[in-house]
Amino acid sequence: MKIIKGLKLGGLQQKIFNLVLVFILILIAVYAAVAVWQQRNLTQIVQEASVLQQSSITEVSEETMEAVLRQSMTQITALQGYIADDLFSDVRTDVLTLRAFAEELFENRDLFPPRTVAPPSSAMDGKASAMLICSEDADPSSSELLGLVGNMGEIMLSMYEASGKLSSVFIGTADGNMVLVNDRAGAYLLPDGKPRTLEILNRPWYLQAAAAGEPVFTGVELDAYTNIPMLECAAPVYHEGQLVAVVSADIFLDSISNYVERATSEGGFLCVIDGNGRVLFSSMKDGPLQAQLAKDAPDLRENSNPELARFVTLALRENTGLELIMADGQEFYMTAAPLPSVGWSILSGVEKEVTRQPTAAMLTRYDAISAEALESYELGARHSTQLLLTATAVILLLATASALIMAKRTVKPLERMTQRINALRDGDTAFEMEDAYRTGDEIETLAESFATLSARTRNYITQITRITAEKERIGTELALATRIQADMLPNIFPAFPDRPDFDIYATMDPAKEVGGDFYDFFLIDRDHLALVMADVSGKGVPAALFMMISKILVQNYMLNGYSPAETMKVVNEQICANNREDMFVTAWLGILDLRTGVLTAANAGHEYPVLMQAGGSFEPVKSRHGLVLGGMAETKYTDRTLTLTPGAKLFLYTDGVPEATNAENKLFGIDRMLIALNRDTSLPPEAVIRQVREAVDDFVQDAEQFDDLTMLCLEYKGSGSAAGKPDR
Repeated sequence: MKIIKGLKLGGLQQKIFNLVLVFILILIAVYAAVAVWQQRNLTQIVQEASVLQQSSITEVSEETMEAVLRQSMTQITALQGYIADDLFSDVRTDVLTLRAFAEELFENRDLFPPRTVAPPSSAMDGKASAMLICSEDADPSSSELLGLVGNMGEIMLSMYEASGKLSSVFIGTADGNMVLVNDRAGAYLLPDGKPRTLEILNRPWYLQAAAAGEPVFTGVELDAYTNIPMLECAAPVYHEGQLVAVVSADIFLDSISNYVERATSEGGFLCVIDGNGRVLFSSMKDGPLQAQLAKDAPDLRENSNPELARFVTLALRENTGLELIMADGQEFYMTAAPLPSVGWSILSGVEKEVTRQPTAAMLTRYDAISAEALESYELGARHSTQLLLTATAVILLLATASALIMAKRTVKPLERMTQRINALRDGDTAFEMEDAYRTGDEIETLAESFATLSARTRNYITQITRITAEKERIGTELALATRIQADMLPNIFPAFPDRPDFDIYATMDPAKEVGGDFYDFFLIDRDHLALVMADVSGKGVPAALFMMISKILVQNYMLNGYSPAETMKVVNEQICANNREDMFVTAWLGILDLRTGVLTAANAGHEYPVLMQAGGSFEPVKSRHGLVLGGMAETKYTDRTLTLTPGAKLFLYTDGVPEATNAENKLFGIDRMLIALNRDTSLPPEAVIRQVREAVDDFVQDAEQFDDLTMLCLEYKGSGSAAGKPDR
């Protein structure tokens, strides 16, 4: 094999590269050929369609010159205005009917008992129903107006179902409640099923009707729940001179927009303008005559184009007749008719250049030609797709066959090598080179390596087997015991990353492969943290086994609600009941109330804990010890309490820390430990333990470690930091 710029010539890399390269070249060639053929076919279709379109347009244009100008646009626009005005008039009549009914209710309120209206329900989604919608700060249970207007639910429901124009019918009371009728109950529910709120008194329909004191049309606004553009008609309801409610009905703009679109022809437009000169509906997609929301639409009476401004001003007062107006850089023939019911006007127009063309005939011919072109294109596309699929299938078959042949030739010597290696299991024959392995690539190199390795292995295997068998067994067992012991203790930090009210860190370094010290910490519930520090008598595997039993017993009883003293009493009795080896455990158990900082603890012959209150220094907390666990049955233990202030740190340890011995046989001692702890009291728990361990290491130097070193540090930050956190 030769290596040139990272490419192995003659090796497996080159063989795989050749296979992929051949496959890609074939695939590219086929796709390129198909693409060229399809492009030529589509180009020919487009050219033929273009010629037919031009011929048809020319022919029809000669026959229909000046046709549009002969149509009476003024009469058509007036008719369209009459139809549109009838739509708004019906909505206005419905709203006035509701207002009259509401005023009658308030005039004769003693005759109508309060009626309850249910909030929206997902079960009613798609069905017309009356629903209760409230403002954020409204209280429907104390509303005197809501119970009265609840009697309007049936008439509003009947009006909604009978009308094909209304999107919603509703009445909003002056105290922020609303009775709403439509078939979209699901739109008024939050994801959790609770009703949505609506600031009713701030909605445009309520504000405008209250300000006008009479029925009004709001203009184009966004629906509060669906964000769909809509138009609303609203009327105020007064009782004894006071505004008590506003009745309203809205129309989603799709019906009006569809009407505008249906009334629009190619090259022409139709739009509706409100009394403030704003375009509400329009078939124009851009320019000054495009439709916009009421808050964004400009007043066309103040447009920079004086002709358009004058025309719009006139259109709001009377029928304009046909005029030639410049708009958006184009000339339009325009006419307008007012809508008396709402004080609006409807405008229609057509481009000057289009008026001489019979649009309908031209569009008919154009559609026919387009359909023929589309049919031809689809036929060609289907043919191309079939051809591409066939070519792809052939390529895949060829590539698969090539890959199988290449793989067989490549794998054959590997199979022979595998069979030869498997044969070594049944005899003492070494692996040797054969002609089948001489492939001139990586397989030959691999075979040579196996042959060399086999020869070396035979020389070492007898010695290694005899020497390492026993050592492997012992090492494996000790390693497994070390892992099991380490896994028994909390060893993932930060231990409680979602609890900002405390921080904790602990380490245990056994003097041998396994040790008898152990620590533990766990949440008994959301507000109580258990702390354990213990030291089993003895070292090695017996101490480790005794430690695991003791840890499990302590944890089980503390999780079951036992206090530290109660836990020690029960664990001591169980250890004493079957303790032939007379082993014992020194232990310190504590339960910290994370809300108050109160620490309840009991001590069974263990080292004193060291406490640093906020702003102070580390000092031992000395209290009377109880007897070690396993020492004597029926021993009683006492709980003692102390309070940790926010910022306090608690340091727990075993006797391996103060009894660490240097080469001169001197003990590290409590005093040196306190000096190390107070060197920097602002450190977090992990750094506190690291600071003490560094002090021990500096003192001990190269002396052998005779006892386990176990330390735990807790920083209490205060209960306020844990608000809103979930239970673990």
